[in-house]
Amino acid sequence: MKYLTSVWTTVFILSGLLILRIIDVPIVEQIRLISFDKYIQSLPDKKSEEVIIVNIGENSLEKLGQFPFPRQTYAQIISDLREANAGMIGFTFMFPEADRFGGDEVFASWIKDNGIILSQDADANGRSETAPYVGTAIKGIGDPYDYAYEYDGLVTNIPQLEEQAWGVGLINAAQEVDNITRRIPLISQVNQQLYPSFALEIIRVLQDKKSYTLNVEDYGIVDVMIPPYEPIKTDSNGTVWLNTNYTFDQIEYGKPLPNLNGKIVILGISAKGIAPQIVTPQGLYFPPQLQASVVQGVIEGSSISRPVWADSLEIVLIGLLSTAIILAMTYGSLYLGIGIFGVIVAATVSSSWYAWNEFQILLDLSAALIIYIVLLTSTSFSQFYKQFKLRQQIKKQFGTYVSPDLVKQLQKNPGMLKLGGERKEMTFLFMDICGFTPISEHYKNNNDPEGLVELINEFLDKMTKIILANGGTIDKYMGDCIMAFWNAPLPCDNHAEMAVLSAIQIEEEVNGLKRIYKDRNLPDINVGTGINTGTCIVGNMGSESRFDYSVIGDAVNLAARLEATAARGQFLENKTIVSKATMEKVGPGFTFSNIGTIKVKGKSEEITIYSPMKI
Repeated sequence: MKYLTSVWTTVFILSGLLILRIIDVPIVEQIRLISFDKYIQSLPDKKSEEVIIVNIGENSLEKLGQFPFPRQTYAQIISDLREANAGMIGFTFMFPEADRFGGDEVFASWIKDNGIILSQDADANGRSETAPYVGTAIKGIGDPYDYAYEYDGLVTNIPQLEEQAWGVGLINAAQEVDNITRRIPLISQVNQQLYPSFALEIIRVLQDKKSYTLNVEDYGIVDVMIPPYEPIKTDSNGTVWLNTNYTFDQIEYGKPLPNLNGKIVILGISAKGIAPQIVTPQGLYFPPQLQASVVQGVIEGSSISRPVWADSLEIVLIGLLSTAIILAMTYGSLYLGIGIFGVIVAATVSSSWYAWNEFQILLDLSAALIIYIVLLTSTSFSQFYKQFKLRQQIKKQFGTYVSPDLVKQLQKNPGMLKLGGERKEMTFLFMDICGFTPISEHYKNNNDPEGLVELINEFLDKMTKIILANGGTIDKYMGDCIMAFWNAPLPCDNHAEMAVLSAIQIEEEVNGLKRIYKDRNLPDINVGTGINTGTCIVGNMGSESRFDYSVIGDAVNLAARLEATAARGQFLENKTIVSKATMEKVGPGFTFSNIGTIKVKGKSEEITIYSPMKI
């Protein structure tokens, strides 16, 4: 458990989590994508005024017959769209085989005369000998072939049709770890040749451009440029994020067409069992809807982006901010650590949300928040466990030396213990049994050593309770002697007063015990108590393997000397002797008598001693 609560364990956890984030294991990527879904879904629905979708649906099949239709039917569809004032027209389904009715020549002429865009599909089993319809200009120092999606082959249209098309583009979606479509590659590569997407071809032809320009740096594809539109920001592999909150007017072919007002028309298939639907975070979509969303985003200049620098920035910030949480939780208070955690989480969420709202930049919140929460949990457990062990240690160390209430205070405020040594003013009390030898001989003559031990324990227990009740700390027992002190580990402003009060109560308790012991035919018993106030060193003292909370200093020694003088010799009637320093610290509720001076070992001058009177 010691190793589990070490700060290095938390550092190890952070390192492991950062490695998982850097290598981007599938679960990390999937959680990130889900968080991005929430961002995109927060966008308001917006209806397109530039793009319309015309579907071949169930009613179309009833009117036109079995699919695929003769090519002359598609020529008629183009004719009907032109009469309805359609603008650019694109087909999101392909014509990979010759028309069994021989209508390809007619269809090809309609394609040529009406500026039609055809589609292709990247597929491992497809043909790949078809060259790209247009060339690609490269800007920057990077190589697009190092980053663009790569496919083994293409499913294409028959050459007779593609040669007459004004543009040909891929309708593929980017592969995601959870098989949910979120991105469309604007650029893909097959056999070391670059192919544009269907949406990109719509935009290129719309502006009558002969090519498009890729901006590629040594860290990936930055954007795709087709003037006069704003550069289309992409991920490093040339993909764009889908804004599935765009809505489009959709018309099923076969019904009367309204005036299309020159809108871009994307033709697709919505009839059941013919065209597959694509899973997106917003639900199931047909391919025309996805391509239309990309086209609309380019026209509006509002492309969603995940900049190539985002990963590096997120990892660096996670490392720095996680370190701040660890340091705060480990070396600061729990409240400070939680406060810093809250500030970091709030800053992370707000900055990410700001980047999204203002610039539609996707920054990953999920990894950062998960790591922060794991670190908070780890460091909190470590701190709680250390506090638990510290409270246990305090109870073990002080449970028999101070009152239960004081133990609880120490457990609630361990910081009050200055472990390792602290200089402070305290009051010290030494008390022992005078005339112990006759008592010992009595039990020896009666062959009852156990009785002697029982008597001493009973006596010391009553004296201990008095000291603890007055806020004192029992330092140690030395045979029939008690050493106690005040003002540590918990502060006690009237420490001198409480020590003197304890001594007076001890005298009173001993007088009561004398009567009890007399009834037991025991020898008379007395105590001598010495009290001194002064500065000492208090704290944990001993070796690494064993230590005690104790005090050292000249003031302690003087209290022991006073105890050796009390109730003995010329001071036989003075059961308690206190120093001048203690007498001066005691409040007005006590009176003292000056009982003389004594010579103390280690002191060059005699010291004046006092004996407290009854309260």
